[in-house]
Amino acid sequence: MPQQVAVITGAGAGIGRATARTLARAGCDIALVGRNRDRLNDAAAELQALNVRTHIACADVADAAALDAAAEEIEQALGPITIWVNCAGAGVRGQLAAITPDEIRRATEVTYLGTVNGTRSALLRMRRRSYGTIVNLVALAGLRPPPLQSIENGARAAIRTFSESLRPELLHDGDRIHIALVHLPSINTPHFSWTRNHTGKRLKPMGPVYEPEIAAEAICRAAFGKYRDIWVGTSGIKSWVISTFLPGLSDRWLSKGGYAKQMEKVAVEGNEPDDLFGTVAGAYAAHGRFDMITRKGVPPLLTSRHAQVGTAIAAAGFALMLAVRCRRRG
Repeated sequence: MPQQVAVITGAGAGIGRATARTLARAGCDIALVGRNRDRLNDAAAELQALNVRTHIACADVADAAALDAAAEEIEQALGPITIWVNCAGAGVRGQLAAITPDEIRRATEVTYLGTVNGTRSALLRMRRRSYGTIVNLVALAGLRPPPLQSIENGARAAIRTFSESLRPELLHDGDRIHIALVHLPSINTPHFSWTRNHTGKRLKPMGPVYEPEIAAEAICRAAFGKYRDIWVGTSGIKSWVISTFLPGLSDRWLSKGGYAKQMEKVAVEGNEPDDLFGTVAGAYAAHGRFDMITRKGVPPLLTSRHAQVGTAIAAAGFALMLAVRCRRRG
């Protein structure tokens, strides 16, 4: 196996920064991609004690040409890229009528097109060797998307279907390039502090909240385990059951509880800075301000292999039930 060179977008803070540490501990050389050079320098400094090579590339993931140039620069500095993790994203929260067309376009460009651009940049280089893994992030809450997040939820849903559509293309061409999806619950990152906010209240995570190191561990397993999907935690199971069998009830519940569960009682003071169109100054790292409410235990990481076993058990149980009924009728 060649030396592992991992590229991480959005590596200056949040999940990207935690992922850089986790993959570096696994022995990968790390390329840190982002817009804020100061935070990328801080992230690289954290990796010095791990005796891995690092390279910093400043680029906006929404700019495909800039990301391509960064990928070429990384391969010249570190060697062939074998892992690419798309962690970069930008959000805007609020009711759709309050969000401007420019905000919608920009948030979609960074989150969705940024992932598409990163995936394409990785593929163009991995196909030279027909080897590599690309990890994309989607929201576990997408099983029943909450209100006020329509733009981000739309982008994450698009990432999922984009990735699933790409897999058969790679099989058709015989490439040994793996696309993995990591389905995430709420993660305690600075994202809630610098999201463009039209609610009038400070934002907070909804549902069970986990530390970014949990997400990073799932990403690392996806990168090395060749899983199709990894689900972090089980918080999406209840929402899936309700939305499948009682969709009207789910809508009514979200119309009431979905608002309060995403907002603190503290009002936003003035025009707080956000990272939608430019970076936010400050020494942000992996964690956000919600350390006190995060779950300290390690949640289950359910993989696509677990899903296959679960589906097989459910199918066997259904077949057994039908057989019993047929025998009783006979």
